[in-house]
Amino acid sequence: MNLRKSLHIFLVGSLYLLSFAANAELSIQITQGSDNPIPIAVVPFSWQGNGVLSENISQIVMNDLEQVGEFSPLSRSNMLSMPSEEREVFYSDWRILAQDYLLVGKIDRSPGSQLVQVQYEFFDINREIKLAGEVLSGSVAQLRDIAHEISNVVFEQVTGTRGAFTSEILYVVAEYVSPERTNFRLEKADYDGQRAKILLESVEPIMSPSWSPTGRDVAYVSFETDLPRIYIQNIATGDRRQITNYPNLNSSPEFSPDGTKLAMVLSKDGSPDIYVHDLTTNQLTRITDHPLIDTEPSWTADSNSIVFMSERTGQPQIYQIELGASSFEVERLTYDCFQCLNGMFLPDGVNLVHVRRETRQDPNYQIAVLNIETLRVIRLTSTSLDESPSIAPNGSMIMYATKFNGKGVLDAVSIDGMVRFRLPSTQGDVREPAWSPFLN
Repeated sequence: MNLRKSLHIFLVGSLYLLSFAANAELSIQITQGSDNPIPIAVVPFSWQGNGVLSENISQIVMNDLEQVGEFSPLSRSNMLSMPSEEREVFYSDWRILAQDYLLVGKIDRSPGSQLVQVQYEFFDINREIKLAGEVLSGSVAQLRDIAHEISNVVFEQVTGTRGAFTSEILYVVAEYVSPERTNFRLEKADYDGQRAKILLESVEPIMSPSWSPTGRDVAYVSFETDLPRIYIQNIATGDRRQITNYPNLNSSPEFSPDGTKLAMVLSKDGSPDIYVHDLTTNQLTRITDHPLIDTEPSWTADSNSIVFMSERTGQPQIYQIELGASSFEVERLTYDCFQCLNGMFLPDGVNLVHVRRETRQDPNYQIAVLNIETLRVIRLTSTSLDESPSIAPNGSMIMYATKFNGKGVLDAVSIDGMVRFRLPSTQGDVREPAWSPFLN
């Protein structure tokens, strides 16, 4: 029995009062895939209407699945048939081609409406059963959203992990103009770099973008007043408000998972320390108090503790402190590296993503995962200047900034290190990625 429901995805792009189409979108390049990808056939969706659609749903789904490295889509030229619904599916056609899964669908114009209806059905070839099927409705401009939603369903059905294809990313682009001027842009895009939008432009640096847990607001540091100050901006309306105006350094804003607080780094009382700003009461609480640098806060999932980097032992290491604890009641998490920075937990609360420099003699900074219970370390990257890791909302991938051919790019790697892709920009250096929470 087909499951039918109507999914109405309302685009907010037309509401971006301060957003404009970005000058150059990022474009995914797959640099490494899984050694044993899952064979899947994604049949071109049939179109029952007139004209040519602006987006190819089946191609977007194929791209999604291939980009995460766990799937190997069948070439359309090798397909023996082109079914668009269940009654046209012959499992033997796909077993001959050694396919494990099959996705078919069709697109039609909703009667008397500007909306289109997208029906898809997803099959397990070996068990000869239908795993999922829906009718999704939206405007032609929403076809990419619908495609990503279908990819989410396929990914979860096969892997058991919620798909993150409808998630988005924030990042900063620095475009060199002259020795006296660099233009900075805070941009938002789909996880794959498509549909980039400019949230803020400035001739002064923009740093440390961070998503609110609802995905409606972003926090960042702007030097537009010639001093680093923290702002929160609503994505849909572009409305923004300045959160801090303290002397000296105001940096590294990070929303708590429950959305009630904003961690930050301030040096108003001397050396940089961790503070928490209550977004309801506007009360500021000092969390650490040390004469050496404490910075790079991130939150535990329960919003009760903060992970941070400190130089209190002479070199950067990662620590954890509970809210309300004495500033000296900190737990050191990293020991086996010369420098460890940018610490943040995966959703399991046990594996710590971080940037590490192994020894004093080793100049390389690479992304790694430390299990704080077993102390096992998995090094995920082999490049030399990796920084600013950000975790996909389903915990399956890590996006980070690095250098390629002398230019700033965003790379992503799976948590087992087996899958990699790159998001280079055609214009400017790209840095400081922030992966959104689940948005639907």
